[in-house]
Amino acid sequence: MDTRALLDLDRRHVWHPYSPMPGTTTPYVVESASGARLRLAAPVAGRHELIDGMSSWWAAIHGYRHPALDRAVRDQLERMSHVMFGGLTHEAAIRLVAKLVEITPGPLEHVFLADSGSVAVEVALKMCVQYWQSLGRSRKCRVLTWRGGYHGDTLHPMSVCDPKSGMHRLWLGVLPEQVFAEEPPAGFDAPLDEDYASSLEALMERCAGNLAAVIVEPVVQGAGGMRFHSPAYLRLLRTLCDRYEVLLIFDEIATGFGRTGELFAADHAGVSPDVMCVGKALTGGYLTMAATLCTGTVAAGISGGEASVLAHGPTFMGNPLAAAVAHASIELLLGQDWQAEVKRIESGLRKGLAQAAGVPGVRDIRVLGAIGVLQLDHMVDTAAATEASALQGVWLRPFRDLIYTMPPYVTGARDLARIGAAMTAAAVAG
Repeated sequence: MDTRALLDLDRRHVWHPYSPMPGTTTPYVVESASGARLRLAAPVAGRHELIDGMSSWWAAIHGYRHPALDRAVRDQLERMSHVMFGGLTHEAAIRLVAKLVEITPGPLEHVFLADSGSVAVEVALKMCVQYWQSLGRSRKCRVLTWRGGYHGDTLHPMSVCDPKSGMHRLWLGVLPEQVFAEEPPAGFDAPLDEDYASSLEALMERCAGNLAAVIVEPVVQGAGGMRFHSPAYLRLLRTLCDRYEVLLIFDEIATGFGRTGELFAADHAGVSPDVMCVGKALTGGYLTMAATLCTGTVAAGISGGEASVLAHGPTFMGNPLAAAVAHASIELLLGQDWQAEVKRIESGLRKGLAQAAGVPGVRDIRVLGAIGVLQLDHMVDTAAATEASALQGVWLRPFRDLIYTMPPYVTGARDLARIGAAMTAAAVAG
């Protein structure tokens, strides 16, 4: 089909994320992808290729069509594409789970394979509530988090997203009512704010009898605002959760696998949660898969309760294709000096975004690991900003008051410079 026919069908029938139906903007048709580039079916301002500044929503850390990952999928496909995980198991899932236990913090030793990040968070919340129920403490069923967070689009994850500034305000009154602390003070290198620490402890102490867990995105709050905070607040949460008998969940779906400069954001703080969620980059962007990890204590508590089982089982849980490519992606990452690559990207983004410092409307510039953010003092004109970045040969997806990038780790120096220029152009246009 030609591009115009495809776009006509798309507009009439395809419901895109966070969009009305029918859509009000025309998407770019991607024909193929390789490395850090997207090949378009029809040119944009004469360009048939765009540098992918988004890693396909932060997942494609190795870029596209990587030979090792392509091979992993082909090799697994020759064995089987899928088999149910209830009552059966297979090598791809076992190897992946063993690798996740090996590389994640400390006492996390049990892994529940899910099929999306939102489901991984659902499972994490269910684990924590059921843990306390199994111990005969059913009043502990609420969850505390801090404002500015984002944990997914299904119902219980929506309940721990920011109810005021987040995208789920429509669901107030329908969602479970959770406990919200104020946002942690901004700044990765900022010292611990003692007043904030005291207010957080007071809130936890007051609500501890009803709290099953605390859930946060460690170090970087992603889709809720791309805010960075000090690892000191993770250490504080670990201390408070231990003190008041509350489980601690780290949502590392966006931050895991090197994005912040450590393999997991928790590593910046040197602490381990009771439950951790990973996803996005888990498969290198090839297939949908996520995982929820927990400690032996959590697993034993659930298994020793009246129900004795965690009643959750996605149809495509442990999918062999996804498990095989996830294991290959982790091996590929760990088999190279990934920290040097992320540091190189961080340096390139700092240099590239420095030019935006004098642009009217740019309120803040921040970079951490392979994450670069321009925050404006107004809401972005998404269509204008997207077009401006495409004219520079870069694919970006601004939202709210943010123009940001999370490029693949294979992005070269010249492409990083173009991403910086494109973000600056988007800030001017948006």
